[in-house]
Amino acid sequence: MRRPASTWLVLLLLMPALALPSIIESTYYMSIAVTAAAFCVLSVCLNLIYGYVGLLSLCQVAFWGLGAYATAILTAHHDVSIGLALIASGIVAVLASILVGIASFRVSRHSFAIASLVFALLLQHLAYDWTSLTRGAMGIPGLPVPELAIPLVGRVAFGRAHDFFYLMCAWAIVTILFVRMIILSRVGRALVAIRENTSLAESHGLNVFRYKLIAFAISSFFTGVAGGLFCLFISIADPSVFDFYYTEAMLVMVILGGAGTFWPVIVASIVFTFAPEFLRIGEELRLVLYGALLVAAMLAMPEGFAGFVKMRRRKRQRTEFSEALAGKS
Repeated sequence: MRRPASTWLVLLLLMPALALPSIIESTYYMSIAVTAAAFCVLSVCLNLIYGYVGLLSLCQVAFWGLGAYATAILTAHHDVSIGLALIASGIVAVLASILVGIASFRVSRHSFAIASLVFALLLQHLAYDWTSLTRGAMGIPGLPVPELAIPLVGRVAFGRAHDFFYLMCAWAIVTILFVRMIILSRVGRALVAIRENTSLAESHGLNVFRYKLIAFAISSFFTGVAGGLFCLFISIADPSVFDFYYTEAMLVMVILGGAGTFWPVIVASIVFTFAPEFLRIGEELRLVLYGALLVAAMLAMPEGFAGFVKMRRRKRQRTEFSEALAGKS
């Protein structure tokens, strides 16, 4: 396992990304950059559950949507400050994850995947039908613009995509650092042990249920806050935040990045957010090309990009070892 210092080194290398708002003039492409930062949070959180615990969670989009609606309702209907609303959105997502975990962690992993999907679909139907709270398909529009008081600068509004990019990036960095710290800790080693052999982990005294619940709560909190931030960015919360597109995108990023690895998943989340835009030759043709790209990637890298790199490294090492033996003989 790599030393925690490598986390800070990689983040330092990523710092030039903060210069994007001064390089990219297009609001459209900056909006995609904001979305890429949001998907970094989503993929890291899903990877914690799927890659390190071994649970295929299809309800991450439910926590994302809960966070969006909690922020929208509190800021638009109850005049709660944006900071408190975002914290509350994370807490609401955690409470929902605890309910889902208590109800489904004791069943098989396949049953858990189905239960998590049912929960996400249930929330989507509630968003459409509970019109007194969510306003149904019309959603909750006109959300306030986030503002932050910065010393020596004053109050800064994050109304433009170029400004909001810093806000979403800040949350992505906080998520990456915290989840990385968890993975490198004793909790992370316990999660990997549970993924590899649950029965063996239990026989060594690990409280499997508690560790699963901890990982689930952590991922839901960061996902919920990201959902709240994203609805502030688009200035509306509507049932589309529960769309299966987000689940599909998260799974693509985690699987093609390499489930159970860390940095490759983050790279994949950025690449596969921007990839469809570079294939925008025509709307229908773009989807065909993107689908072909995904199929080709899965065929070439069945274990994801991280697995492909590891396989190439092992092949090179075997070749070097064979040449060394041949040289001695």
